[in-house]
Amino acid sequence: MREHKISKRRVAIAGAAVAALAAGTLTITTANASEDSSTPKSLSSASASKLATSLQKDIKGDAGAYYDAKAKQLVVNVTDGDAKAKVEDAGAKARVVEHTLAQLTTVKDALTAKDVTGTARSVDVKTNKVVVTADKTVKGAKLAQLKKQIKAQGGKAELKQTAGKFTTKIAGGDAIWGDGGRCSLGFNVTKDGKAGFLTAGHCTTAIKSWSDKEGGEAIADSGDGKFPGNDYGIAMYKGDTDHPSEVNLYNGSTQKISGAAEAEVGQKVQRSGSTTQLHDGSVKAVDASVSYPEGTVDGLIQTDVCAEPGDSGGSLFAEDKALGVTSGGSGDCSAGGETYFQPATTALEALGAEIG
Repeated sequence: MREHKISKRRVAIAGAAVAALAAGTLTITTANASEDSSTPKSLSSASASKLATSLQKDIKGDAGAYYDAKAKQLVVNVTDGDAKAKVEDAGAKARVVEHTLAQLTTVKDALTAKDVTGTARSVDVKTNKVVVTADKTVKGAKLAQLKKQIKAQGGKAELKQTAGKFTTKIAGGDAIWGDGGRCSLGFNVTKDGKAGFLTAGHCTTAIKSWSDKEGGEAIADSGDGKFPGNDYGIAMYKGDTDHPSEVNLYNGSTQKISGAAEAEVGQKVQRSGSTTQLHDGSVKAVDASVSYPEGTVDGLIQTDVCAEPGDSGGSLFAEDKALGVTSGGSGDCSAGGETYFQPATTALEALGAEIG
């Protein structure tokens, strides 16, 4: 693992939590859907997000939505003709599917309640199913039982397997050091008028104070945090460390972060980390659940962005908006992989903090 040495100013830039590397790559299958022949509006990701929020509030039997970045279209899943017409009239693309989002969420929650360590669960709006990903530790009788649980869902769920393993690892954007481990600074924040930074809960619950170099003087102390269940934490600066609201792009420049936003399925995103630096990808699902050996974390953003040890904890962002901090992932940036993120909005609200 190549470690990235940083100055006090650089520790204020970028990164994000430490993390737990989790499940493998999901294969998208053809959805059971009928496509309409009308021409939807060309929309930006932000405009599509607003339209999706508006439509999904009004649609009975909401079945989820996602952004087709290549076509620049909002795709909305519906379960009846009236909803289909409403979606098309609004300028979005309608897909008639079998299951509502509420039905699939109920299935996901039921499978999560079984709490099978080494699995992740998410609603895939493109396949209109719950996808359960099992790591290499799920085998024999344990795998047979999982398959039985999935079969009992009557076609609403499917199993994927990965060669990876769910595990927590000290990791990276710009490194911060604590007694017994290395983590990564997430997004700089303010709380009660004081400066701090957002990171992973399994970081702040394990390490009390942080330095910008190994064995260096402490620049921040850990505050509130939660793991498992969620995976967020905050550390508050002790002195006058510079703390610009930026992310390191590893090309000599930074990306200014002006606030936090909710991730949208299909959205193009970027991740910054100290091992493989800057990589991009897209959001595959939201509200995913991952069962680590330490316990289950719910409400995660699932992406196809690659990561490697030392990258885990890197910032997830889209342009100037903070989306999340890394909770887990598996694979690497040669073969590809999958990474899960704790939503920034959830963490900020729980901690009473804001970006900046």
